[in-house]
Amino acid sequence: MHEWSIVQSLIERTAAEARRHNATRVDRLHVQIGELSGVEIELLTRAYETFRGRTICANAELEVERVAAHWSCPRCGHPPVGHAPLRCPDCDVPLRLTQGDEIVLERIEMEVA
Repeated sequence: MHEWSIVQSLIERTAAEARRHNATRVDRLHVQIGELSGVEIELLTRAYETFRGRTICANAELEVERVAAHWSCPRCGHPPVGHAPLRCPDCDVPLRLTQGDEIVLERIEMEVA
């Protein structure tokens, strides 16, 4: 279950940023999760609730935004057409995934002195 290690990394990165900014507390984490990232949002949320105690994130809300997968042609930029195979209708080359596999800590809301 890699959601647990993702949560550990989120908390460690948040703690490092909080120290860097001399934050007294963290209120909210905003995370983007791509639909093709392999992350189960429910498991990620449950892992976060389990592990955030006794950390700088103890009272911080986790806000998760699901990012849809998008594909486009690396030559001309055209997206796929309908439910056709992932090939460009004009160039006939394989399409490239441009978003939807990311795991991004987008924003940390924290209280600073």
